[in-house]
Amino acid sequence: MASDRLKGRKAIVTGAASGIGAAVAARLAADGAQVFTADVQGAVDFTADLTGENANADLVAAAIARMGGLDTLVPCAGISAFCPLEGHDDAYFQRVLAVNLVAVFRLVRDAAPHLKAHGAGRIVTIGSTTSSYGDEGLCAYSASKHAVLGFTKSVAAELGPFGVTANCVQPGASDTPMTAPAFARMPEYRTFWEGKAPLRRLGQPQDIADVVAFLCSDDARFVSGHGMWVDGGAMARH
Repeated sequence: MASDRLKGRKAIVTGAASGIGAAVAARLAADGAQVFTADVQGAVDFTADLTGENANADLVAAAIARMGGLDTLVPCAGISAFCPLEGHDDAYFQRVLAVNLVAVFRLVRDAAPHLKAHGAGRIVTIGSTTSSYGDEGLCAYSASKHAVLGFTKSVAAELGPFGVTANCVQPGASDTPMTAPAFARMPEYRTFWEGKAPLRRLGQPQDIADVVAFLCSDDARFVSGHGMWVDGGAMARH
């Protein structure tokens, strides 16, 4: 349910053209935040491949020029595909890390001075249940998401003295455009995850967005350095 608990917040959301990113952008806006959206394509405020060396600095500058400040980051852009270890060539592995990890690092680094100056900045990264375990066919993806969780915890420690919180939301198997091809190709995989979660369904983008909105709010002012599973209880049975 929408509220005004994020009124006055000025947020960047990447990966905002679809899936979890789109849901996050909509929820933050519904709760009163100004939201500057970015993606590699689609109807967003800033269109760019954020793996470019200067793309995130340009994104931060454009967002501040539009909103007059910046205090909240939610980097949602990510890629994933099933690929056996022996099929992981260097280019594939590096591309997954570039999108899922390096672009997140650069965005947080380039925005950090503004979040520190605000005094109550918020960073919410998007990890995965695979931030905490591994699965076959997901070597590159799992490596990137483990790294995002560790990075977020380090950022929480470093920026905490400036009033900045940093947390990592870890979705379980979710029904998004990114996962749709795999579920279509392997319906048994979808059935497995629906059955593994005690709530007996896949996650929806809105499920993730609601938790992100909480972590961006003052209600979560003393929550930092956490990886938070949003998985319908699936990992409680792992």
